[in-house]
Amino acid sequence: MSLSTALSIAQNSLLNAQRQTSVASRNIANAQNADYARRSAVLSSLAPGAQMASITRATNAALFKQNLSALSGWSAQSAVVAGLDHLNTTVNGIDNAMSPVTMIGQLQDAMQLLSATPSNRTLADNAVEAARQVVRSLNEATKAIQSFRTDTDAQIATAVGELNGLLAEFKLANDEVTSGTSAGRDVLDALDKRDALLKKISQLVPISTVSRSNNDLMILTTDGATLFETNPRHVAFEPTAAYGAGTTGNRVMVDGVPLFPKSGANTNAGGTIAAMVQMRDTVATNMQSQLDEVARGLVKAFAETDPGNPADTRPGLFTWPGAPAMPADGTVITGLAGQISINILADPQEGGNPQLLRDGINFDANPEDNASFSGLLHGFVSALDEPVSFVTASGAVASLSLMNYGAGTISWFEDTRKTAAGAMETKGAMMMRTAEALSNVSSVNVDEEMALMLELEHSYAASARMLQM
Repeated sequence: MSLSTALSIAQNSLLNAQRQTSVASRNIANAQNADYARRSAVLSSLAPGAQMASITRATNAALFKQNLSALSGWSAQSAVVAGLDHLNTTVNGIDNAMSPVTMIGQLQDAMQLLSATPSNRTLADNAVEAARQVVRSLNEATKAIQSFRTDTDAQIATAVGELNGLLAEFKLANDEVTSGTSAGRDVLDALDKRDALLKKISQLVPISTVSRSNNDLMILTTDGATLFETNPRHVAFEPTAAYGAGTTGNRVMVDGVPLFPKSGANTNAGGTIAAMVQMRDTVATNMQSQLDEVARGLVKAFAETDPGNPADTRPGLFTWPGAPAMPADGTVITGLAGQISINILADPQEGGNPQLLRDGINFDANPEDNASFSGLLHGFVSALDEPVSFVTASGAVASLSLMNYGAGTISWFEDTRKTAAGAMETKGAMMMRTAEALSNVSSVNVDEEMALMLELEHSYAASARMLQM
């Protein structure tokens, strides 16, 4: 080996050690950056010695794809659980203390006491007051549900705006990657930024990516809509200022294509946008429908029939805007829970007589004014436990008593919450596992980097001694 060759090898070694040290230092400086992928210096054997050919970025496309999917599913499930918890608090209260079903139970108790002593004016007042609490709970529950839908709609609009902003940022990062790759520049930082943006986007909508020349990426939703192809596609949504029971929310459109609706307590939605749409249009409306059925059941249970004309049945203690007609069976009357009210003829707060519960509000069932007459009262109490046709949460028609149907609505909701919470734990664990697996491949291990720094220090010292010799 000639002296010039030896000097060249030593010089290359010093230069390689310097560059490798710079890469290791950069890794250590970004050890706490979750969006940073570890860099590695790749050496190429040349004569004489070796030279650093390139700097590579640690990544795994399959693991990254799995992590995006898991992150999207967990984000959606978390949104569902948060929405259910909010509805539970505002509609049913702590331990269902505010739920209409609880209030109906108290009304049944008050009616039973009154039927035992029909002439007691105080008990009649108490029964009407219990009925007022039932009405208030149904009215307030309807307001809470529609307020929830209004707030969720506003959150969807905010999320859509955030998504459009992220897509605009993604274009800048993607353009930097493609132009830098074409020109042979270092684009590793831009790749980190682009992956970080993909993680944020996946929390809003479920995505897949298609890689093209010059490291260009195309983003699609799992439904097949294009989110990004060279330029971001516009995601459109028109928020609704206020919701009523019959209001239908607007769809989220990706480049003119609507996002498909999702369903299930263990939701098949990906990303928070689809999950919030599901809560607004499916879960909340289902709760409203069940409340409307409870209200219809109350009107029916306390209805009065003309003793002289059995075909003439009218709303009694509980009435609605369609009175004196009875609400139709077998169909949900949208918004009825927010419209039901106490008949003013029996409401002492409106100057009415609560003892009409005993004698009849629409028809005189007690023409002899018998103080112990309790036929109507017993009929009302029995009607709460008699089976009638209700539209269930699944949309089927079932024959149930009002009390059983009301208990079923609570069971349905609690079961939905339990299933959703369990699914969130499962999806959260999946997200953590995929993130951990990806981190094992791409993240910085400070101990390993410090050991490498020590090896590079020894290599640098050896090369320096060769030059001295």
